[in-house]
Amino acid sequence: MKRRIRAAASGAAAAAVWAAQEPFDQRLARCDYSDVAILGKAVTRGPGWYGVGFAVHVVNGALFGLAYNETRRIVPVDPRRLAIGMALAEHVLLYPLTYFVDRYHPARGQPGIPRLLTNPRAFAQATWRHAIFGVVLGRLAGPDR
Repeated sequence: MKRRIRAAASGAAAAAVWAAQEPFDQRLARCDYSDVAILGKAVTRGPGWYGVGFAVHVVNGALFGLAYNETRRIVPVDPRRLAIGMALAEHVLLYPLTYFVDRYHPARGQPGIPRLLTNPRAFAQATWRHAIFGVVLGRLAGPDR
């Protein structure tokens, strides 16, 4: 049970680091894509969108941390490599679903929610963010099996 709690907390912390560094990669990539905005503005476009988006993002990170914990119990790979690999695999496998954000998101086109599917800068940001998430998750969740 302690390992599950640690994994969930590690995933939540990794998601918080991801969100905290978004302004940096937005400036670097010259693209205002924000996962926190996508999540928060899907729920509300009022002044509370950032808090809602951040909370949903952190919960998603915790759930990913639990999935990582279960995977590392059965996959004989270095836990830190596994965390990075899982995060990048999730990115590559799910990025095509940005089609639905581009087409149906209620706040598409607003700040933080540019076109994504055909946007190489956004893809690079998402790759960077998933790599950071994997590194932080693997480091915090610990190497123990």
